[in-house]
Amino acid sequence: METEVKLTKLASCAGCGAKVGAGTLVQMLEGFRTHSDPRLIVGYDKSDDACVYVLDRETALVQTTDFFPPIVDDSYLFGQIAAANALSDVYAMGGEPKLALNLLCLADRMEPHTVQEILRGGYDKVYEAGAIIAGGHTIQGAEPIYGLAVTGFVHPDRVLTNAAARPGDVLLLTKPLGVGILTTAAKAGLVEQAVLDRLYRQMSALNKTARDIMVKYPVHSCTDVTGFALLGHSYEMAQGSGCSIRLNTAGIPFHPETYEMAEMGFIPAGAYRNRDYAGAGVKKGPGVTRAMEDICYDPQTSGGLLIALPEGAAEECLSELRERIPQAAVVGRVEERGEYAVYLD
Repeated sequence: METEVKLTKLASCAGCGAKVGAGTLVQMLEGFRTHSDPRLIVGYDKSDDACVYVLDRETALVQTTDFFPPIVDDSYLFGQIAAANALSDVYAMGGEPKLALNLLCLADRMEPHTVQEILRGGYDKVYEAGAIIAGGHTIQGAEPIYGLAVTGFVHPDRVLTNAAARPGDVLLLTKPLGVGILTTAAKAGLVEQAVLDRLYRQMSALNKTARDIMVKYPVHSCTDVTGFALLGHSYEMAQGSGCSIRLNTAGIPFHPETYEMAEMGFIPAGAYRNRDYAGAGVKKGPGVTRAMEDICYDPQTSGGLLIALPEGAAEECLSELRERIPQAAVVGRVEERGEYAVYLD
């Protein structure tokens, strides 16, 4: 249902494109004294998707939060996308979400029905994940914002981080790229509704299926590809793992309409922030076009999982993923550390 004042008109940024650049975050946190606790096995110092705190030998708590301004005008759909995006960080750690808290900022011109539909979208998506919304917090502000604080659980021995990839691993990606570029082009009326509907289905889809499949295999490392883009998240995985990552652009899935829009220059601001952050650590091959490079720097909202696992298990894992997620693909490999963190071929 459309609101009288379109949600996206109330926000200056959209979705994960509003994310503060990773380089800026590093500067903000620099110099902070970090308190240690042996039970905190993943903290903010790891640049990972969520923190992990060991409760006992069988259970570790996974906590994360994520919120952003509207990327769509449909209130219910916005709630679904924001919730799916927040839940994704728990899935990326190999965990299962169980509890969530609403985080909501109301703009002055939002109608009560609009707010109700945002919350209903979030509730329905959390319920689909098998979790419960147990409360939350709401404030007034200049722009609408919605998201969740999420708590999940995982066995301490089965925690997946973005810093454990090993040379020889194959990299799988479970959702195609192009969300940021296409939603930017849509503002100029250049994207057909059928394409947008495809994007909306993708953004509102949970990474639960991908998580449930990948944990059957000896996965070494995982992260979800969101605001820092494929190249930004690959860069963090390579840095954290002490390896290099080689991405093969011929295998990277992206929405086919994205390339033309990238060539026309419909690049979101977040892509430039991602380039500033990771660019010095990325070596682009001579055959990689600027448009393809922009696609790899494009911030994704509720993107897919980037999974690193041994070559011997990758084919079977990919085959099972494709039964449920047809666009899952091999996008690269992990190598011994080279001069650059990421090679884009």
